[in-house]
Amino acid sequence: MSAFVASIPSPSSGTLHVGALALNAYGLMIALGVLAGISLAGRRFAARGIGDRDTMTSIAMWAVPAGVIGGRAYHVFTDWESFSGDIGSTVKVWEGGLGVWGGIALGVVVGLWRAKVMKLHVPTALVCVTPALPLAQAIGRWGNWFNQELFGRPTDLPWALEVSARTAEKAGYTPGTTFHPTFLYESLACLVLCVVLLQIDKRREPHVPRLFYMYVIGYCILRFFIEGLRIDPAHSAGGLRLNQWVSIVCAVSAALLLIPRGRQVSQQETQVSSD
Repeated sequence: MSAFVASIPSPSSGTLHVGALALNAYGLMIALGVLAGISLAGRRFAARGIGDRDTMTSIAMWAVPAGVIGGRAYHVFTDWESFSGDIGSTVKVWEGGLGVWGGIALGVVVGLWRAKVMKLHVPTALVCVTPALPLAQAIGRWGNWFNQELFGRPTDLPWALEVSARTAEKAGYTPGTTFHPTFLYESLACLVLCVVLLQIDKRREPHVPRLFYMYVIGYCILRFFIEGLRIDPAHSAGGLRLNQWVSIVCAVSAALLLIPRGRQVSQQETQVSSD
């Protein structure tokens, strides 16, 4: 294996050229992730008889911009030192810097509001969208690869990530150092999470919105460990990075919401069986 794959090289540029057209790779990966998410959620809308892809597209036209705004706001707020001397850079989303927590929070809230305005059954709409969230994240994470950002600690594993000499030196390491490709770890983990959620929904049909709570718990667990590998500057306390603390809080909150409902459903099932 190591003889076949020595490392994963990073792109020399964050721009993709299609003929005379130059595309920002970070934005393109986000867009592809959104399109994949809309496609999956749209099919699930149709399967549950509450809409179709056009319905999901209408929701996404509100939820996606809100998610970008929320994600950027979270990133700027938690890394204000990097922007205090250059306020104009706070809007340069194409250079990277979208906080998942802010994006999911505002995007989901606005999306549910839009679903309510469209007179859809909001809890069912949330269940339809839930597996699409990690799918979109899995694709969008590849934007970090193009930007050579958010990689992990140095490693010589066969799948280690190569970055430019300038990027390595900026991170405090000698040129030629290879790193954990945390973007790849999160992308693969999100794909697995998407499949698991689809299987849970298909086989167990959890009561709404339990599937969304499961997504939050699953993503928080994988993000906690992946965040522990990263070496980019971040606020920390008690030996944990800020996003690790956020993962803990969100996972515990989702579990507290999930457990009581699970007990209630179990009691109802037991009662039906006894009758």
